[in-house]
Amino acid sequence: MDFVDVDYSGDTGLFISPKALAGLPSDWGDACVSLVQSFFGTVLSHIKAGRHGEAERLLKALREPNETHLGLSVGKSKGRALGDSSAHDVWRALSNSQAATSGLIRDLEDTVLLIPGIGVDVISDMTTNIIRGPLIEYTQQMAAHYKIKLSPGIPSGPQWNPTKKDWYEDFVDLPMTPEGKLLLVPKAIVRRHLAYSLTEYYRFHVLTHLQDVELRANSQLVQITKKTKERYVTKKDVEEKYGRSKKMVSDVTIQNPSLLEEYKRKANDRPYLPLDHSDIAATEGTAKPDWDELLKAVLAIPTGQADAKGYETAIEALFTALFYPDLTNPVAQSRIHDGRKIIDIDYTNMAKGGFFSWLAKHYPSGRIFVECKNYGGKVANPEMDQLSRRFSPSRGQVGLLVCRSFSDKARFAAGCRDTAKDGGGYIIALDDDDLKALVHDRKTNEEFQAWTLLNKRFRALTD
Repeated sequence: MDFVDVDYSGDTGLFISPKALAGLPSDWGDACVSLVQSFFGTVLSHIKAGRHGEAERLLKALREPNETHLGLSVGKSKGRALGDSSAHDVWRALSNSQAATSGLIRDLEDTVLLIPGIGVDVISDMTTNIIRGPLIEYTQQMAAHYKIKLSPGIPSGPQWNPTKKDWYEDFVDLPMTPEGKLLLVPKAIVRRHLAYSLTEYYRFHVLTHLQDVELRANSQLVQITKKTKERYVTKKDVEEKYGRSKKMVSDVTIQNPSLLEEYKRKANDRPYLPLDHSDIAATEGTAKPDWDELLKAVLAIPTGQADAKGYETAIEALFTALFYPDLTNPVAQSRIHDGRKIIDIDYTNMAKGGFFSWLAKHYPSGRIFVECKNYGGKVANPEMDQLSRRFSPSRGQVGLLVCRSFSDKARFAAGCRDTAKDGGGYIIALDDDDLKALVHDRKTNEEFQAWTLLNKRFRALTD
């Protein structure tokens, strides 16, 4: 499945990361980032302008997002975000922080480094509240896809309106559990830790800077090696003198903003990748995908139009697991052109490396379309043209056409190449044997995201 499989009786030890949202190359990710920036920017603007009551009022809406069942609560989900008292504490910390009022803090995740009382759990819960609207839409989409029952008329909880810069509530359709309403969260936006680490920033940037300060001042902390007569200051001595509070970190950063800029640049240059299947399975307490069983489910379906729906469902289950985390958010029977045309499976390309990432950098492929044909031999130009007509520069121009077999595979591949050269888009044709090869590659190749077979087929379209 595309979403985190939580235990609704407790919490799963994962967090929604604002930086993960910023790394999603999709309209959904952009919408979430815009909401977070709008809310946090609005709160900071109120504080800078002295409208403290308004800032505190907005913060008070960020409370107990138990419906995702993510975080560190013991027993039943409790949420770790802001209620009345803690909202006041965060408002006070922000309003009293020169780092916040001076403009040094620009992003929500910056607060984990510089604002007392804000850690990974609070940032995750704040983010959950702010992007509740997109999470509701995602939940409804996944419920329709996986046939999860929705209950009508459920209070949505606060949703952020970036135009009015205020909260609003609505009644929506959501899944219900014995513990209450449920919001589903994409695997692609959860992490075990934030991109920024206070400990890392403190030890390798702030302390290092203070060592240099003490050396230049030739303070009492300076020691001299016996052999080389080299002067040095230990981090232990610096820590004993300055302490390690967030206030100290903030004060040093205010005087030396380049420290934060350098740290964020280095942190942002590092890969901040989605958790893999093993990480998520270990955290959820679930089994990793069984590639052989997923493939077997496809191959066991009888060929023919009568089982077309079952074939499409089995292909989606295989591809969603196989291509994660590159392709996410599968939408079955996606409609375009005011509903006149249907795409069997519509994926969002969120790849950070490998074949699909390369594809996104060089060809319109923000979405990858999959057309499923549960028959063999007679797949020909009409099927090719059907998929080609789903392409557009804005939606994407790359798709996978999956069928059971080809009577003349080389001839069909030549037709795909002609379509590409004529500007009709890029169609990679796959049959049962190709699916076996892809599964084998995923099982045996640590560099599976290169997807050698897909890469080779695509290159053949453009050579």
